[in-house]
Amino acid sequence: MTSTAVFASPVDTDVFGVYRAKPPSSANGVECPIYPFQGRISAPGSVPYPAEPGRYHLYLAHGCPWAHIAAIVRTVKGLEDVVTASYVDEERDGRGWAFRERFGPDPVNGFALLRDAYEATEPGYDGHISVPTLWDRTTSRVVSNEFPVIPVDLATRFDAWADGSVDLYPVELRSDIDVFDARITAEVRAGGLVEDADGTSANALDAHEERLSALAFVHGRALTLSDVRLWVKLIRFEKAYGAAVGKDGRTLRDFPSLWAYTQRLAALPTFAAATDFAVLGLTGFETGTGVDPA
Repeated sequence: MTSTAVFASPVDTDVFGVYRAKPPSSANGVECPIYPFQGRISAPGSVPYPAEPGRYHLYLAHGCPWAHIAAIVRTVKGLEDVVTASYVDEERDGRGWAFRERFGPDPVNGFALLRDAYEATEPGYDGHISVPTLWDRTTSRVVSNEFPVIPVDLATRFDAWADGSVDLYPVELRSDIDVFDARITAEVRAGGLVEDADGTSANALDAHEERLSALAFVHGRALTLSDVRLWVKLIRFEKAYGAAVGKDGRTLRDFPSLWAYTQRLAALPTFAAATDFAVLGLTGFETGTGVDPA
């Protein structure tokens, strides 16, 4: 990066408009995915994106739940010096995510806008600009912006340099973890409501409350990706489960097992290190005081 920090100008929706997610344009009429960069990290020494320390960089945003999941996986696995990371500003206009003084410049490329990384990868790109974005220093291009996959690669591909005491995606639980991820993603899209067998809607957190009244973690005694994904949604309770709140008026504190679980994970140093509670507007969590599970 150059010695002089480069920052985007302040948000200006009058000039640049409001940012809207859109799929990349296609000249041949073929529908393209909204997350079109789908590279995967592979074994050391393989191609095109082998696991290597210091090669990859994550572009993140504190407020985005998908980026937050990747950030927590990075700290839980002890990859801070293996995969670097930086944060974009929380506010967007029509230019998309940008680097401003609040969270610092882009330390890798000196970009003012995250869009510049996409343009460098695919000149003329006019699609969705999202976080997390995984960048490769060696090829100078975006590897992936596929948010469900990046945490999996962080959890599994850098084991030679990671904290080996934590396996967030154990082979024997991968099917269960994937099913649970699909479940909570569907719940959040429905505002926290699920349909009962009789066709009436119910609060999705009732089932999670029952599960976590009997278990320390979603799948038993060990922390997994499912816990990271659920916790990120729970601390955004009013946003993620807004329809459920409107239906029965309960808050997260009305689910005693879930509230205790949420506070317990918030107290883990690795969770606290990857979470900006001020940005999220959250209080009432004892952060960074717990002991990370081995």
